[in-house]
Amino acid sequence: MVNKADVVSALKNCVDPELGSNIVDIGLIYNIRIAGSDVKLSLTMTSPMCPVTSLIMADAQLRLEAITGIGKVEVELVWDPLWSPEMMSEELRYTS
Repeated sequence: MVNKADVVSALKNCVDPELGSNIVDIGLIYNIRIAGSDVKLSLTMTSPMCPVTSLIMADAQLRLEAITGIGKVEVELVWDPLWSPEMMSEELRYTS
């Protein structure tokens, strides 16, 4: 059975190439919904003009699909609320 910890662990390996940090600590993950073995992920980017949006989304999709026992994976890009630096993990905020 897939659980939230598995999903978060996989996403911590998904790194924003411009910032050099993982998308979880950057605060790009807005929602993780798990229904049985299916996962729907809502994420955002630091800016609507982010040039690596497609790379990050594809990487997140592939990392989630690699989880043992995973079913259908849906990665949804959202813009509400808009990302802000306050969404970063405290550790990342204080080391940036």
